[in-house]
Amino acid sequence: MKHGLGKPYKTKLGRFLESKGITVTWLVKQTGLNRNTINKLVNEKDGYSPKLATIKTVMRVINKEIDKKKKVNDFFDI
Repeated sequence: MKHGLGKPYKTKLGRFLESKGITVTWLVKQTGLNRNTINKLVNEKDGYSPKLATIKTVMRVINKEIDKKKKVNDFFDI
């Protein structure tokens, strides 16, 4: 799975996904979240704070499908 955006990710989550070859499209399908929401999570957006439910959904997929050892604070400053 390769990302097809052709630009570097800026968030910790974005860099992690890129290092694993995971696409935004894959994460959208796995989480059921809106593409715009995932884009905000992987590309740094000033003033964007995801809802706790969004973070939990993303972490559930990461822990189940990618790396069960990852923690919320590996990606999010909460």
